Amino acid sequence: MSRPILEVKDLRVHYYVEAGAVKAVDGVSFSLDEGTKLGLVGESGSGKSTMALALMRMVQPPARIVGGKILLDGYDLATANEEEMRRIRLSQISMIPQGAMNALHPLLRVERQIMDGIVDHESGLSKAKLKERVYELLESVELNRRVSRMYPHQLSGGMKQRVAAAASIALHPKLVIADEPTSALDVVIQRQVMETISRLQSEMNLSIILIGHDMGLMAQFVDRLAVMYAGKLMELGDIRAMFAEPLHPYTLMLIRSLPRLENKGEFSDIPGITPSLLNPPSGCVFHTRCPYATGSVGERCRTVVPDFCEIRPGRWIACHLDGEIPS
Repeated sequence: MSRPILEVKDLRVHYYVEAGAVKAVDGVSFSLDEGTKLGLVGESGSGKSTMALALMRMVQPPARIVGGKILLDGYDLATANEEEMRRIRLSQISMIPQGAMNALHPLLRVERQIMDGIVDHESGLSKAKLKERVYELLESVELNRRVSRMYPHQLSGGMKQRVAAAASIALHPKLVIADEPTSALDVVIQRQVMETISRLQSEMNLSIILIGHDMGLMAQFVDRLAVMYAGKLMELGDIRAMFAEPLHPYTLMLIRSLPRLENKGEFSDIPGITPSLLNPPSGCVFHTRCPYATGSVGERCRTVVPDFCEIRPGRWIACHLDGEIPS
C-alpha cells in the first residue's frame, strides 16, 4: 500500500508589497503518495510557480511563507533552518526549473554544474568517480557523455532541459518538482522530454509534481491532477475521473478549452480574467467568471468561501454546487 511522501497542510505564501499582501498561495492542502505523478494546473497567475518555490523553501522577499506545513516524509520543511534545507535540497527534494536555458550557468561546462551539487552533499569522491557519475546521469536522460564537456550555449533547448533533469536526480531524491519543463520547446521535443521524465519516474520510483497550464499534456503524463485558481485549490482527483466527469466549473471549462477534432476550428475560452490576489473577490474566488454562480447558489458563491472537501473517494473540490454542475 502506498504512503504519502508529501503532505501540504493549509500552506499560505504572501508577497508583501506597498499596497498590501498578495496572497499567492492561500490555504492550500493536499497529499502526494510515494511513486505518484501529480499535475498542478491553472492559468498564469494562479500561484503554481510560487507553490513550487515554497515546497523547495526557495521563496525570496518580498514573498514569505506565513503559515502551514510542508511535510516531506513526515519532516516539516516549513520549519527547517537554512542549513537543514541545504542538505535536503537535491538529496530528498529537487526541481527541474522552468526554462533550463536560464537555470544553467553560461560560463560553466555541463559536468561542473552537475558535479557541484553532488560534491556539496558527498565530499571525498575522486574526480574519476564524479566524472563517471556525470556520465551515468547524462546517459540516463539519453544524452551522450560528450555533452559533459560542453557549455550551455552549445546545447539545444531540449538538451538543456535534459541536463536540468539529470542534475535533479543526481542524488536520487524522493520528490522531483518539474515547473513547466517543456514551456519553451516545440511539441516534438516536448513529448521526448516528458517521456524521459516519465521513464525516470518509473525506474527510480520517484514522486513527481508536474506544474503547467497544458491540460492535454497533463492528461498524457500524470496520475492525479490538482487544479489551482487565484491561490487556492479548486479540485483534486484521479486524472481519468476528472476528465470523464469534472466536478468543479473551472475544471470543466479548462477541459472544454482544449481543441477537439470534432469541433475543428472552434475554440471555447473562459470569459474574464483572473482576479487580483491583492484584493481577491469575496466568497468563492471563481464566482466572477463562473456561469453557474446564479440564483440562491450564486448568493452563497458571492459571500461564503467554499470548503475544500472530499465529496467522493479521492475527489476533492471547493464549490457550493457539491459536484452537481447543471447540464
